[in-house]
Amino acid sequence: MSTPKIELLTSATPNGQKISIFLEELGTPYTVTSIDLGADEQKKPDFLEVNPNGRIPAIVDHSRGSFPVFESGAIFLYLVEHYDPDFRFHFKDANEKSEMIQWLFFQNAGVGPMQGQSNHFFRYAPEKIQYGIDRYQNETKRLYSILDTRLKDREYLVGEKYSIADISTFTWVRWAPWAGIDLGKFPRLKEWCERIEAREAVKKGLKVPSGEDQIERLRRDPNVEDPFQKWVMQGQNEIADKHGK
Repeated sequence: MSTPKIELLTSATPNGQKISIFLEELGTPYTVTSIDLGADEQKKPDFLEVNPNGRIPAIVDHSRGSFPVFESGAIFLYLVEHYDPDFRFHFKDANEKSEMIQWLFFQNAGVGPMQGQSNHFFRYAPEKIQYGIDRYQNETKRLYSILDTRLKDREYLVGEKYSIADISTFTWVRWAPWAGIDLGKFPRLKEWCERIEAREAVKKGLKVPSGEDQIERLRRDPNVEDPFQKWVMQGQNEIADKHGK
């Protein structure tokens, strides 16, 4: 077996799962450094040298001078440039490449931030603010409806093949229940999500880094203990303290 080239610094969140899934799909040997968000390991100096923003995921490419890359969209583009020479998961054609990047940015700038806020107001806000819940759930549903329409008469978001645009979006859509969103209202999107989830590399990537898939835990027991609550609330308290509130 080849010596691992890529070090993945990650946690079991939708953004973290994107990159572990893609590394599994590529078949590129990699090692995992598990980042304990509850212990604020993403704020420690060693991690901040890799990602000054203090967020997962990040990678270090030890085959290229220990080159660090942060931000999931940037990591995808880096990995296809250096580790997907046969265009298995991206596109050679200029127009298809542009479409792929558009949908990749759609997830990074739209689905992720809006669904993340929906998660927060639905699940974590210390006081129930119905306006916030409705605002972000409705925006997430609007974005899902765009994806559902896009998938009319096509299996994947771009061209005729599964690409990084699909992987990037899949991990967030799969977490729809966490935000209180009924994926069944978007039948084409739900079918697309199930098709991707059935892939062997996806199943492996979803279990990085802990060996357990959080959504499977939620499916087994809707009342399962929330693994992210401590981390989320700790972060909110730190922001309040920093600004004297």
